[in-house]
Amino acid sequence: MALARIARTNMRRSGGAFGSYASVKDTFYGIAYTPLCSLPFQVYFKANDKFSHIPGIKEQNHLNSSMRGISGTPHYQHSSANTPRVVEEPETELEHEKPRYAGLEATKPSEKPRVVVLGTGWAACRFLKGLDTEIYDVVCISPRNHMVFTPLLASTCVGTLEFRSVAEPVSQIQDALAKNPNSYFYLASCTGIDTGKHEIYCEAINYGGLPLEPYQFKVAYDKLVIASGAEPLTFGIKGVKEHAFFLREVNHAQEIRKKLLLNLMLSENPGISEEEKKRLLHCVFIGGGPTGVEFSGELSDFVMKDVHERYTHVKDYVQVTLIEANEILSSFDLSLRQYATKHLTKSGVHLKRGVVKEVHSKKIVLSDGTDVPYGLLVWSTGVGPSEFVKALNFPKSPGGRIGVDEWLRVPSVEDVFALGDCAGFLEQTGRRVLPALAQVAEREGKYLVELFNKIGKENGAKAFSAKDIPFGDPFVYRHLGSMASVGRYKALVDLRQSKDAKGVSLAGFVSWLIWRSAYLTRVVSWRNRFYVPMNWATTLVFGRDNTRIG
Repeated sequence: MALARIARTNMRRSGGAFGSYASVKDTFYGIAYTPLCSLPFQVYFKANDKFSHIPGIKEQNHLNSSMRGISGTPHYQHSSANTPRVVEEPETELEHEKPRYAGLEATKPSEKPRVVVLGTGWAACRFLKGLDTEIYDVVCISPRNHMVFTPLLASTCVGTLEFRSVAEPVSQIQDALAKNPNSYFYLASCTGIDTGKHEIYCEAINYGGLPLEPYQFKVAYDKLVIASGAEPLTFGIKGVKEHAFFLREVNHAQEIRKKLLLNLMLSENPGISEEEKKRLLHCVFIGGGPTGVEFSGELSDFVMKDVHERYTHVKDYVQVTLIEANEILSSFDLSLRQYATKHLTKSGVHLKRGVVKEVHSKKIVLSDGTDVPYGLLVWSTGVGPSEFVKALNFPKSPGGRIGVDEWLRVPSVEDVFALGDCAGFLEQTGRRVLPALAQVAEREGKYLVELFNKIGKENGAKAFSAKDIPFGDPFVYRHLGSMASVGRYKALVDLRQSKDAKGVSLAGFVSWLIWRSAYLTRVVSWRNRFYVPMNWATTLVFGRDNTRIG
């Protein structure tokens, strides 16, 4: 306590702050060394929402050498009139004085280099899966501990698949996170990056069980891979975030399923008017991309089979509407778009062209003034950069993503790479920004992990050590095609490499078999390759589960 009081006294006299970096919360972590002491003592302060470092005599040089793991003790040769006196405090108080914020310091020369990965999406998990842990230690930081197999997420909303069938724990994708002594997974969000010191700053996901709120820490890296994903685009439309559901995470699907089943049960209560029943049982999806079409197809199957059998009192009030500003499945072949439109309409899905102006708790207002009452509203109109990505002081690609070169490097800083939905090629590369697709992210993760394993074998894995190592061929993306289910055992398969190219296009039952087979082979683990067909078989024989839990 006495030592901390001395440091606080120095802080009040100097009032200085040290260091800066790109941060969402403008947070900084510093190390203060107290004078009159032969050992370094860490004290963390927070003043004006910033962490401050108070330099002393000859201390700046010491700090510069210690940031990369070179330890030492500052020496003070002469005391001055301003040197504060040590005031003895009770020993019990001194015992309780501990550093508030911990972290992983820089790796030592004798240790394996550390790769820090931000995110657990398609790009991050493909990278983690292939990383050579004989060369690297790995730290993964994400607010979720699993990867979501997004192409099958719509099926979980209506009970075709169970939620665990589309979620893969990250520690099973890369078991070093659970087994290796210097590899870790942290349930946290990154709040800032100091590229000069090769450190990131994080805030743990806290539900009240940690001693501090917020609980913050730092992690030093040799190589940093940013794969933090993107956020749904709302275009600033009033009421979307407050009243609409999104469909990007397992918890989103859980909430949609709970709301859907709740509305079905509430509509059966006595005294509910026909108008209110129609509103409660009107399911509206905004966005005519593959997610919207697949969700509408799954929902129409659920209505035509399970709702008609188990909610006979209200089955005639259920309606599914898909609203799109242009054409549905705009990236697909024209013949496939026409097939999807005809099939969805036949399945009872009402297709409506329009632009949403406002969203209220029980209705949406279109730009032409039309009111559309709803009981369930799901929003999927594309993705854009997150607030974290926007706040980073990195060059940006068109659209606001983190700008990268042909090797997925952030060219303005050392040892930082970005991939997936949060990254895009810089304009000077002459390449277009790739679409936010799972296959794009997976292909980037595969390319980058091969690059990391290569430079690791050539002694380029440590910080600042890869400057003179040739990276080889740049990343090239080749589109393998697109698929979408439209319900009732029908699907679309478009194998063209681009929208204007020629290629094979299929629709119907055979395409549905191809769709299911392809997705089953892409499921990450053998565990889920067992769960998914078992869920499909169970649904086929017994129908979808309509139990509402929670």
